[in-house]
Amino acid sequence: MPVLSNGSPQYIWAVNAVLILIWHALVWIFCLKADASFFDPRKPLYRIYKWETKNSFYTKKLKIKKWKDKLPQYIAKGGFSKKQIKNLSEMSPEYIKKFIVETCRGEWDHLVCCMYSVISFLINPLPYAVLFSCIVIVCNLPFIAIQRYNRMRLLRLYKKKQSDH
Repeated sequence: MPVLSNGSPQYIWAVNAVLILIWHALVWIFCLKADASFFDPRKPLYRIYKWETKNSFYTKKLKIKKWKDKLPQYIAKGGFSKKQIKNLSEMSPEYIKKFIVETCRGEWDHLVCCMYSVISFLINPLPYAVLFSCIVIVCNLPFIAIQRYNRMRLLRLYKKKQSDH
């Protein structure tokens, strides 16, 4: 029996709102503290799949170019901004490699934030579990898509810069 099964709708919403914030904060803190090697782009989680390589999924199906710059972004002190991608020709291979790792960090953050769904199903009655899981997943998926889309672009640029040197 879920922990919140006897709670009022307002109570269930309040508890989930607080827990979602706490979960996201803990994941974010881990991301900030974790070593860059944890976010190695060669790991299976971060690899780009064949169906993604031509960008048609992102550009034609998701129309990512129309909305990606409208979403907020977190930039740590000395961090990377997606707006910096416009200065591609000025980036060194080392800088691009660090940027690629940061896209993995961002993707991991948003993927793990989606794991709140597990908590939701443990504490909520089924309709609320589904609702809060959907909210968390729908709110994080666009950011995951942006990280993967940008990483593809940066990987291509990195390979080009490597061959130029």
